[in-house]
Amino acid sequence: MKKIRGLMILTAILFLTGGCSGAIQSEDDSEAYRELFAMDTVMSVRAWGDQAEAAVEEAAAEIHHLDTLLSVGNPSGEVGQINRNGSGTLSEDVRLLTERSLALWEETDGAFDITVYPLMQLWGFTGDHPAVPQEDAIRETVQLCGSDKLIFQDGILTLGKGQGIDFGGIAKGYAGDRIMTILQQHGVDSAVISLGGNVQCLGRKTDGSLWRCGITDPDHPQESDRFLGIIQTEDRAVVTSGGYERFFQEDGKTYHHIMNIRTGYPAETGLRSVTIISSEGLLADGLSTACFVMGETDAVAFWRQHRSAFDMILLTEDDRLLVTAGIGNDFSSERPFTVISD
Repeated sequence: MKKIRGLMILTAILFLTGGCSGAIQSEDDSEAYRELFAMDTVMSVRAWGDQAEAAVEEAAAEIHHLDTLLSVGNPSGEVGQINRNGSGTLSEDVRLLTERSLALWEETDGAFDITVYPLMQLWGFTGDHPAVPQEDAIRETVQLCGSDKLIFQDGILTLGKGQGIDFGGIAKGYAGDRIMTILQQHGVDSAVISLGGNVQCLGRKTDGSLWRCGITDPDHPQESDRFLGIIQTEDRAVVTSGGYERFFQEDGKTYHHIMNIRTGYPAETGLRSVTIISSEGLLADGLSTACFVMGETDAVAFWRQHRSAFDMILLTEDDRLLVTAGIGNDFSSERPFTVISD
């Protein structure tokens, strides 16, 4: 008996902006808001400033551009063509994403890897009917994974035989960074964007207060008023990855979409969700996946080595809530939590 569930269009992190939700119509001409569907999720851009309207229009266009460029399901997009042809000369966006992906792969000892695509296909997470594959198929597919098999030289990316790439682990983070740049170019100094499980804010709220970000409780992922905790922040991205976001059940066992390319199975590391807080959306996005795959011990050790670049919130399978020291004073929760220090 198989049960399929996917929270593809639900935001894993919600910003608390005075209780408002959904499309917002403001009497203030300096405020602009757009909601759209891209990258398999609902996204929104909300900004204040004299050029806010033009800024959010350009931001929406950029999101659609990146969606077309990076979608593994679009055969005419750049990533789709590379996967089909086995190689390609990269555009500026895809070149930058490739460079950063390879750097993250090396820095995280392979916990983040864009060559996960064949496994995602095998398990059916790229379609509508995920299922547990045969063991021999998993063993064969694992051999196709590994960024060390990629050849990237002079702007040309060549895949190993049978390989495919998927930037899904950093695409929304990169989109968030691009939107922040666009908004700033239009003189916007207060904005918040929601890109599925990614939220990124520019400056503070218009009243000068910090943004308050409510992180979804995995026990109640569809309830917008139930939170794991709330973090106050400015000029940062807040990105959550969790096994509750996309999963299916088969023969009484749950299988989520965050894959471990070494085993060929969904990562089982004792974590239920990982939230990364960083000034860079791409980094936060990539590390939310990587730290989930690492598990608690390695993720904490990784943070201690790179604590100036990010902070994190971990929820373990035994219901412990861990928060790194850099945000210990900015985080609040009805649950007890432990602050991780050096």
